[in-house]
Amino acid sequence: MSVNQQAHTGPPYGQPQPGYQGFQQPAYGGQSLPGAPQSQYGAYNGPVPGYQQPVPPQGYFPSLGFPSKGSPVSLNSDTSLAPNFIGSLRAPPTSGAPPPASGASHPSGHVAYSQFEHGDVQNGIPASAAPMQRPPASQPFLPGSAPTPVSQISTFQQYGPPPGSVQQLRNHMAGMTIGSTAASAPPPAGLGYASVPPVSGSVSATGSGLYTPYSASQGPPPPSVSQALPVAQPPFPGQTIPTQRLPAQVPGFTPPPPSTGVGPSSYPPTTGAPRPPAMPGPPLPGQTLAGPPSSQPNHVSSPPPPSTMAGLHPGPPMSGLHGPPPPTHPPQPGYQMQQNGSFGQMRGPQPNYGGAYPGAPNYGSPPGPPPPPKRLDPDSIPSPIQVIEDDRNNRGSEPFVTGVRGQVPPLVTTNFLVKDQGNASPRYIRCTSYNIPCTSDMAKQSQVPLAAVIKPLATLPPEETLPYLVDHGESGPVRCNRCKAYMCPFMQFIEGGRRFQCCFCSCVTEVPPHYFQHLDHTGKRVDFYDRPELSLGSYEFLATVDYCKNNKFPSPPAFIFMIDVSYNAVKSGLVRLICEELKSLLDYLPREGNMEESAIRVGFVTYNKVLHFYNVKSSLAQPQMMVVSDVADMFVPLLDGFLVNVNESRTVIASLLDQIPEMFADTRETETVFAPVIQAGLEALKAAECAGKLFIFHTSLPVAEAPGKLKNRDDRKLINTDKEKTLFQPQTSFYNNLAKDCVAQGCCVDLFLFPNQYLDVATLGVVPYQTGGSIYKYAYFQLETDQYRFLNDLRRDVQKEVGFDAVMRVRTSTGIRATDFFGAFYMSNTTDVEMAGLDCDKTITVEFKHDDKLSEDSGALLQCALLYTSCAGQRRLRIHNLSLNCCTQLADLYRNCETDTLINYLAKYAYRGVLSSPVKTVRDALINQCAQILACYRKNCASPSSAGQLILPECMKLLPVYLNCVLKSDVLQPGPEVTTDDRAYIRQLVTSMDVAETNVFFYPRLLPLTKADVDSDSLPAAIRNSEERLSKGDIYLLENGLNIFVWVGVNVQQSLIQNLFGVSSFSQISNALSTLPVLENPFSKKVRSVVDMLQGQRSRYMKLIIVKQEDKLEMLFRHFLVEDKSLSGGASYVDFLCHMHKEIRQLLS
Repeated sequence: MSVNQQAHTGPPYGQPQPGYQGFQQPAYGGQSLPGAPQSQYGAYNGPVPGYQQPVPPQGYFPSLGFPSKGSPVSLNSDTSLAPNFIGSLRAPPTSGAPPPASGASHPSGHVAYSQFEHGDVQNGIPASAAPMQRPPASQPFLPGSAPTPVSQISTFQQYGPPPGSVQQLRNHMAGMTIGSTAASAPPPAGLGYASVPPVSGSVSATGSGLYTPYSASQGPPPPSVSQALPVAQPPFPGQTIPTQRLPAQVPGFTPPPPSTGVGPSSYPPTTGAPRPPAMPGPPLPGQTLAGPPSSQPNHVSSPPPPSTMAGLHPGPPMSGLHGPPPPTHPPQPGYQMQQNGSFGQMRGPQPNYGGAYPGAPNYGSPPGPPPPPKRLDPDSIPSPIQVIEDDRNNRGSEPFVTGVRGQVPPLVTTNFLVKDQGNASPRYIRCTSYNIPCTSDMAKQSQVPLAAVIKPLATLPPEETLPYLVDHGESGPVRCNRCKAYMCPFMQFIEGGRRFQCCFCSCVTEVPPHYFQHLDHTGKRVDFYDRPELSLGSYEFLATVDYCKNNKFPSPPAFIFMIDVSYNAVKSGLVRLICEELKSLLDYLPREGNMEESAIRVGFVTYNKVLHFYNVKSSLAQPQMMVVSDVADMFVPLLDGFLVNVNESRTVIASLLDQIPEMFADTRETETVFAPVIQAGLEALKAAECAGKLFIFHTSLPVAEAPGKLKNRDDRKLINTDKEKTLFQPQTSFYNNLAKDCVAQGCCVDLFLFPNQYLDVATLGVVPYQTGGSIYKYAYFQLETDQYRFLNDLRRDVQKEVGFDAVMRVRTSTGIRATDFFGAFYMSNTTDVEMAGLDCDKTITVEFKHDDKLSEDSGALLQCALLYTSCAGQRRLRIHNLSLNCCTQLADLYRNCETDTLINYLAKYAYRGVLSSPVKTVRDALINQCAQILACYRKNCASPSSAGQLILPECMKLLPVYLNCVLKSDVLQPGPEVTTDDRAYIRQLVTSMDVAETNVFFYPRLLPLTKADVDSDSLPAAIRNSEERLSKGDIYLLENGLNIFVWVGVNVQQSLIQNLFGVSSFSQISNALSTLPVLENPFSKKVRSVVDMLQGQRSRYMKLIIVKQEDKLEMLFRHFLVEDKSLSGGASYVDFLCHMHKEIRQLLS
């Protein structure tokens, strides 16, 4: 196979093109050089024997082995000459010439590289690395105490980090092909050019001709990719290749705007041939293994790939082609197992096997003996692990200084410090693109959604300063007269500082006399650095009484604990556990900055078919219980003594919590109510005239006679039918109306569920979801294994920062406006996002559309304003501002995208789509939109090259692998073990996740624990999520934000087992462990510290699951190895990449 490299015609945008020194090439034959960074591509196996290698092109450093600039990944599939290939061939064969040092060649007649092909992200600004001291939480702002600005580095280099592996290398060449043979196969001669590892990420997707839907019942897996078949080949002169055009719009579901919605694709494909699940073997020399786990309800394992025939090309069938017919029927099983573990026949003449003459296509001869199969090398396609590692290395050391418009921040997986100099930190706002098209036509053409994921109350690391609190006294914050935007760094002061021009609507407003200040010679106010609202991207204002309900300052909020005391809850030990925990937890209620004690009052209710209210007034010797049995007309039987201060009523509360488990110890009541419980809490908050939160602990489907009574409607037969959407919808509108009442009062609901069977999460979750609350689910709760996780979740939920009675509005500068919102909230109009509660983990995703043209000069601005009541009862406004660039060239849009944020948006868009459309329609719309995004890049930004090449923008090279993970998730493609409740739970959970959470949820982190350095504090290097990366002699940890799996191979050394589990053999390891035993040895300490570190990074306490290789739980574990084919029919990464390539080519043709 040949690797071609296109010459640079000159540095793009006039920037120097440094060569990156110090990066070693993998050695020949697949081994890494000692000490070389592991590339995610396979090693170079030498040149194709029989072809002369031309001189390396200019602008290419032979000593480095790759071009000097990071390139868009191009995955080339023209790796062979099949019968209908006509095109420029190379010089006639000479004897096997040695490869040039560069490992790349330049074909004649290739178009020179165009400057639009650049796909890199900007680097952050270097700034002082000294750690910043964190002031006390939300302290009042003192003039002169704003952080001193870090001097801005004037030049911003437009290109990204130095390539850390061959894949990132830029391939400007049309004919670059990448693939790789199995190590044992001889290098191909003549027609199959597929032995070289990718340079610059051009991947050969050979053999991906026809795609058939997977079915788990099909025969043995075929070879993973047939060597001799190009995915796409130029037709004969004058011959057109028929491509099926898809309907312009999928009925019933508009693809994520601004997509025009080309219809269903035949995903999931069996691209030519899926990879068989590899037998775990020892890692290659130099290969490291690692990665995070995935979500609770994805319970499926990878099945054997279906057996489809390898590699037919999409063109019309030609007579005399050998190889199997197109797979229109299930292919026949029964292929012989080949040496490297693949199944299936190869088609076509193969290198080193008999043909009519060496190296020539056999046009009409009978097929020769099948050669050993070869498949697309997973190492030759873009690796999430490599991209994450490169970003950490390139951007983790310098602070990210926010003073420059439109900077793309480091990835969410990179640890970095933020210095606010006028734009909000990426911890508060992340965008799908930081350079947005100037016109709506351009946005429609690219199909890249313009969206921001906003986390208004995000927690900051201790080294960063919390937003300053600004108090403007009775006059309140200074605002634009017309659009009501708040004062921010982008407002322009004019007429000597007496007026200011709004950056959002251009209206001119008088500066209030108390706010007036002179301007310096640059037109800046002289108090610019003394005022957070003029110099920082994020800050808070103290709100005046005009911003309060009924023009009255709010009372401090209340927490009401509502405990199910039905038979199941009491018998499982749950009631006693909750009561014991609350005794100590009530001392940790959230409090403002330096307050001695929390201002939050508490109340207690227990319930089964009736409700019990408790009077815990401090003057009582014993608590009093009042029963309300008329659940149809709920009221609160007492006012005084229901909501109390914890310290004042401590002894009465302790007495109550001791008595509750005893009072209901002998209960026989199995039925519960649910809606009346929420109504009771709502009425209590109304009576106390305050906002607050209900913590409801609930165990079963509410079937008792009462408002909001539900029936069991679980029906798996609806899956994959048009009625499947009803499984995600609430079964009654009662709860929507109840949620609306709760939001109006500022009553937020957090729901802890302990189901032993179906309890209709889709319906019970409506109120928590629309009030900005959270749902926690512990299926088949068992005290000994689940209590630790539940108590950790409860503690964090009670203690975390939360704002009440919140309203959020997003303003934009002229030209774009917020049109769509995703998250846990309620909207009574088109602009205001209302939340009874908003905590530090919740995000609101906002989509923007053009309503006018934007200009490159002025860019685009966003301002997110959140009005909320703090936990001390203070009314505040939190403001976040962000400035973005605007572009007239599509290349600039693609160079400044953020794939993680894009996937976060697409997942939320799809998860909302399942409420109104069949799941298949939603999946097809997702695939189609992504194909359009990539096809637009290919058509408008990439250098001309053969259609057989898949070219991905540098910033989006992980879009296919991450999109495939979303498509295989339990909501969109459930496996047989996934319950309806699991799917509804995950759907709601993902809708308010931030970018870091969706990143690890969809592509879990997999870490080789046996490779961990016991003497260092760092995590072991992650590996890719595929079974073939696992070795039987190692222990791995996989995390996805909900679960942590510890996978133990059958051949793990007995000493390691003894050190980690405290037992002497593999067979004695217990699956029932919910925490690792505390053992005094370095390995045990290291693994426990890794687990603790991961737990600390996530908003929920992850469930620990021990998985022994070849154990029944391994099916569940394998479900999270997302690069492999899944049991529920999801494609492997390799297959999906080929499928995306086919979709893109269909759009381009």
